Amino acid sequence: MKLSEINTILWDWNGTLLNDMSLCIRSMNRLLKKRKLPSLCTDRYLEIFNFPVKDYYQKLGFDFNHEVFEIPAEEFIVHYNEGISQVPLFEDVCKTLTFFQQNGIRQYIISAMEHNALIESVESRNILHFFEKVRGINDNLAYGKTDLAKKLIREESIDLPGSIFVGDTLHDAEVANEIKVQNVLISRGHQHRNRLIKTGNPVLNSLSEFVEYVKS
Repeated sequence: MKLSEINTILWDWNGTLLNDMSLCIRSMNRLLKKRKLPSLCTDRYLEIFNFPVKDYYQKLGFDFNHEVFEIPAEEFIVHYNEGISQVPLFEDVCKTLTFFQQNGIRQYIISAMEHNALIESVESRNILHFFEKVRGINDNLAYGKTDLAKKLIREESIDLPGSIFVGDTLHDAEVANEIKVQNVLISRGHQHRNRLIKTGNPVLNSLSEFVEYVKS
């Protein structure tokens, strides 16, 4: 999809704009240690992380016959929130957002992060002004964001042929397919490149590469 064909970009947040993978692994390892489960390394994380995250928890050994999913899910968020203020944006985010803003392209964030926490996270990094709207989910359970995307499209009268969804997971590809927009995946977030390639969608290494991709 060329720059001249794009009028709207739908951005994922975690792992696409926010470089929070290491924090997610550290936070999860605190839960695993408490339950005497094997710790999680980066390679395994990239191979098994998925949405809905309940499935990912089960792959790590959580027993939801012993405790309900909501308990570790909320516990994870507590640990995550303790460290999120120290998590940086990827180094090319501001330059990328500025480029698309200067080209008159509407930008939105659609995230499986809880809405109020998402707003605070974006605002604290001084990039809220780049976006028409920032939308997160209503809880901390991260079941997905397809319905959220559909609602945003209706409310904002988003032009689907001129839109592209940029994310870092298979779920982002699924959402793009559901809402019938094109998709580009960035392979430095929460899932391994080999998994992303199987979608058949363009898989790039960075947002800087994405800018060059639409300019070419």
